[in-house]
Amino acid sequence: MPEGAKPSALFSPAIEANGFVFTSGQLPIDPATGKMVEGIEAQTEQAIANLRAVLEAGGSSLDKLVKVNIYLNNIDDYASMNKVYAKAFKGAPPARTALQVGKIPLGASIEIEGIAVK
Repeated sequence: MPEGAKPSALFSPAIEANGFVFTSGQLPIDPATGKMVEGIEAQTEQAIANLRAVLEAGGSSLDKLVKVNIYLNNIDDYASMNKVYAKAFKGAPPARTALQVGKIPLGASIEIEGIAVK
């Protein structure tokens, strides 16, 4: 488990099964400070950084993602999130679902989870 990726509930940051790494949803919390960053673009960057750290700790990486699920508090943040997301995924991006949900834990604007090959 990477530094700062300690879960805040009863779940594992990631589980490996049959050559895949399944991650739990990653919130935009800066592991250096333990605090949530502000603004949808900064939150997207941080959630992706946290996803990267969890994947790397599990022996995988962002470029090995096959499926990503993105949960937004406000679908109006979709374009801003997409702008940041596009910088993280060069070439053929993974399959993806992005949708608005009622509330994300701790008041976050975004949560990102993924499935990657090991």
